This record gives sequence, structure tokens and C-alpha cells, in this order.
Amino acid sequence: MKILILNSEYPPIGGGAGNAGANIARLLVKMGNDVLLLTSHFDGFARDEICDGVRIVRVSALRRRMDRSSALEQISFIFAASYRTLGLVRQFKPDVTLAFFGLPSGAVAWLLKKVYGTPYVVSLRGGDVPGFRPYDFRVYHKIAAPLLRMIWHNASAVVANSKGLHDLASAFDSTVEIPIIPNGVDLGKFSAPERDWSSPRILSVGRVVYQKGFDLALRALADLKDLEWQWSIAGDGPQMPVLQTMVEEHGLQNRIRFLGWLTADQLKEQYHAANLFLFPSRHEGMPNAVLEAMASGLPVVATKIAGSEELVVNGETGALVPAEDVESLRESLKPLLVGAQMREQMGRAARQRVESSFSWNRVAEQYEKILEKCVK
Repeated sequence: MKILILNSEYPPIGGGAGNAGANIARLLVKMGNDVLLLTSHFDGFARDEICDGVRIVRVSALRRRMDRSSALEQISFIFAASYRTLGLVRQFKPDVTLAFFGLPSGAVAWLLKKVYGTPYVVSLRGGDVPGFRPYDFRVYHKIAAPLLRMIWHNASAVVANSKGLHDLASAFDSTVEIPIIPNGVDLGKFSAPERDWSSPRILSVGRVVYQKGFDLALRALADLKDLEWQWSIAGDGPQMPVLQTMVEEHGLQNRIRFLGWLTADQLKEQYHAANLFLFPSRHEGMPNAVLEAMASGLPVVATKIAGSEELVVNGETGALVPAEDVESLRESLKPLLVGAQMREQMGRAARQRVESSFSWNRVAEQYEKILEKCVK
């Protein structure tokens, strides 16, 4: 098949959706498909290149930050990508389009279907589903709802990456059938090394925004100052000043490190250096960070939300706690902070779980089957 992938994110730009798109594209090529991926341009990156057998085309979309984009930047991607793909399609002649996010990419895929008749599949990622992160997206979702329904109804398939996201999408539009294809993890890239389990070294990874719940974890750990632990946070974002103020107020300057935005290799080093992963997020689709941590042999303490509750087995690979519940989070952390053997056993079980159920190869195979159905 000749497959056009539309995704406003591509590593190192963006987050989980970019990572998913890159891995699925790479493996679709290995399966014998011809793949062209169109994404956002960012300073220093080539406009047109081949990476892992995938042709990457980048369009100017006013993107100013690597880790996040505004509504205006997403709108600019729709216009830039539409203009560029109208020409690319005449040359590339794709059999099918795979759009990551109902908006912005889904709008471009819808246009290509109207102009050229190219069928498309929408991969829902979280923020593009009404009801997800209402504290951030309520107004946006209200405005975008009619357009999202039109995009979903014209798609050959709409896919969610977790049961929680599936349920949210079905609540928005129950007339659309939404299969679930989870995210995966590169089991070769992320490995479980021999590590020292004696002293608790906690790691969290993600954009430093309200959604990720780092403020909740900080409050929980502030009540555990009598125990030995160090916490490293890899990421950056607008809530950084809030967290830094909280650190000072609780006197945790020597216990918490802000690592900032890390490269893939630097992040891998942090996974290996840690021996406990903390993911207190308020909302997710299917968190790649949790998958990467588990593949790195780390036990995971996470909130019981979409995605995380499908990855973490409570009491076996880590602990699940109710979202927004600082007390439960504190009580779940206690035994893991004092129990080195418990962390080690759960870390081994975490690696085994992703090996059996969450490889990118399995994910790509499922996407290929859905894309093939659209072409027939």
C-alpha cells in the first residue's frame, strides 16, 4: 500500500502522538508499504528527508515550541498541510490516509477525500476528543464539535488508543464504531538494565502542565520527608514556576530535581538511573511514558485513569490510585519507598507485561489490517 500519514507532531516535536506516528510509520515500511509522513516544520529540521525508510515532509505551521502548540498553530497546520498535500497527492497517489488527531490532521484527510476520493482513518489521541481535559479544552471542543462529527462520519475507521478514550469518544458520538489499538513501546530501545534498588530514585516524565498532576505528587511526597527518596522530573512547561514555588515552600530543594526537556538518549539514561516511576496524571489517552518506564523495568505508581489503568496491574507491576487523591497517592508510595525488593519484583513484572502485550510491531500490524480494509 501507499500510505499518507498526517501528524502535526514528529519526534522530537510533540509528545506521545508523535512517537506513535514515527514508530507505526517505520514498521509499516518494514512490512512492505510505501509511507509518506507529513508533519510540522521546526527550526533546524529538514523540509524533506528519508528517515527509517519513511519520507518525512515538514510544512511551516507557526510552531514555536517543541513540546506543545496553541490552537492558532494547529489551525495554521490545517492550512499549510492542506496546501502541501493537494500537490503531494498528485505525485504520491496514496491508497489511504492515516490521520493522527481528529483535528488538525483529520480535517486535512477529510479534504483529500473530498478532492481525490482517498479514504482515511482517524487515530484519536486524547485532546481531540470532546470531554478530555475539560479544564483546558471545553471551549475548543464546543466550537469544534460539528467539524469533528463530520470528520468522524466520513472516515473509513476511527480508532482509539485506550478503552477510556473509546468510552469518551462513544459518549460524544455513539453512532461511530471505534475499535481500540493501544500504543506500543520499542522493546529494543528501552531495556531493563541491572540497577541498584536500595535507595529510592523516583522519575516522572511529561510536559509540566496541570494535566500531568505533578503538583499532586509533590504534595504527597512532602508528607513523606521522613523517608529516603529523590525525585527527578523530566520535562518543561508553564506550570514550572508553580512547582518550583511549592518545592521551596515545603523545603524540598535537595530532594527534587527539574531536568528540563531531554533528548531521547538523555531520557533513556534517566529511565536506567531511576528505580521507581511516578505518573500522577489527571487525564491521558495511552501514556507512552508509562510504557517506556515499564519497558525499562520500572515499577509504576500511577493514577487510575484512561490508559494507565490498562497498563499498570495494581499490586503486580506497581500501584494505581484514584486521580486527585493525594492521600491515596501518599499511602501507595510508602511501601514502595521502603521496599527495595518490592520495587525490584514489580519492575521485572512490568517489563514482562509490555513484552507480552505492548510491542510496536503488534500495534503496526493492527493498523495495517485496518488500512487494508479501507483500500479494498
